[in-house]
Amino acid sequence: MALSDDRQKFTYWLRAWLPVAICVSVIAMESTKYFGADQTSGPLRWLYESIFGHVANAQWMKLHHYIRKSGHFLGYGTVGLAWLRAWWITLPRSSFVLDAFLAIFSTALVASADEFHQSFLPNRTGVPSDVLLDCCGAITLQLLVYLIIRFFKPKRLAKAA
Repeated sequence: MALSDDRQKFTYWLRAWLPVAICVSVIAMESTKYFGADQTSGPLRWLYESIFGHVANAQWMKLHHYIRKSGHFLGYGTVGLAWLRAWWITLPRSSFVLDAFLAIFSTALVASADEFHQSFLPNRTGVPSDVLLDCCGAITLQLLVYLIIRFFKPKRLAKAA
């Protein structure tokens, strides 16, 4: 079967884009009122104290903030990797730079929509700085992937015709 025939198959598109759909669905779920800071503090504090022991309230407020922002960074970094993978598969003759740009742009759109949605919820805030943090996570993880490919599989980067 020719490669162009394979691209027409549903399984080809499913394999390329299902991880993106899953990641965006997780973001949409986390964007609800049930994942606001007021809702996550208790469970995260219990988990933290189970591992590290008791923490004072003032210290917990800072830790909770950093845990949530780390979640933004890593979560959207993962979303960015899903987008990168999908564009990499879908556009086989494009360069890594184009695929990465499309992935970062796509991640920025999802992050912006997420923050816009949260601005309408009473216990959430939609702030542009979170979009920037989300994009930084995507850029950082994509740079890491680039470096890994560059050092271990350099021929993969030379796929553009």
